[in-house]
Amino acid sequence: MSKGKVIVLLSGGMDSLVTAAIAGSEAYELYTLHINYGQRTEKRELKSFNDISDHYRAAKRFIVDMKYLSQIGGSSLTDYSIPVTSYNPESTGIPVSYVPFRNANILSVAVSWAEICNAGKIFIGAVEEDSSGYPDCREVFYNAFNRVIELGTKPETFIEVVTPLIHMKKHEIVKKGLELKAPFEISWSCYKSEDIACGECDSCYLRLKGFHEAGVEDPIPYKTKPEFTLIH
Repeated sequence: MSKGKVIVLLSGGMDSLVTAAIAGSEAYELYTLHINYGQRTEKRELKSFNDISDHYRAAKRFIVDMKYLSQIGGSSLTDYSIPVTSYNPESTGIPVSYVPFRNANILSVAVSWAEICNAGKIFIGAVEEDSSGYPDCREVFYNAFNRVIELGTKPETFIEVVTPLIHMKKHEIVKKGLELKAPFEISWSCYKSEDIACGECDSCYLRLKGFHEAGVEDPIPYKTKPEFTLIH
C-alpha cells in the first residue's frame, strides 16, 4: 500500500535520480516536478526527467516554465556570455553556475502543488557535504524553508521538505543508487553539453569522482575525464 503522495523535484541529474529511488523505495506515490528555466542543457535534462518518471511510474508529472530565471541571468547555466568553468578544487567562492535563489523558486511551486494534491512531503536531492557550494543547497536553508511553509500555508496543512542526501558524499550517493538499482544511465548531470557529457564542469567532475570513489564506472559517455583511474 502507498504511504501517500510526495512531490519529487527531479532535474534529471544523479542526485535527483537517487532521491526518486529513495522515495520510491519507501512506498510513496510519486508526483514528479521538473523546471525548465532556460538552462544550457534544458532539452537533455527534460528527457532524463521523463525517462526517470517513466522508470518509477510517477502517478503525475508537472513541467514548469521558469524562463524568467534566464532573463534575470547571473549564471553560466543561463547566460551564454558567462562561460561554464572547469572544476577547480582550490576554489572557495560560490561558482558562476549558481542560479540566484533558484531552489526557493522551485520549492515555492512544489509547495503550491503539494497543497492542492495533498502531498505531505517534498523530496529534493540537495547535497551540502560534497557539492559545488551553492548557498541554497545547505541544510539551514531547508530548515528555514520548512518554517516558511508552516507560516505560509493553511493551518491544517503539513508539508515537509525532505533532503535525504544532504549529508552524503558523492560516492555514498552512488552506492545508495546502486543498492536501490537506480538507472544511472538515463540520468544527466553535465552543465555544458547535451550530447556527450563534457567531463570538466563542476557537476561532471563531482559525479565522476563519486563513481571513482565508489569503485564503479559511470555508465554514461564523456568527452574527457579527470586524471584518476577508475577502480574496478
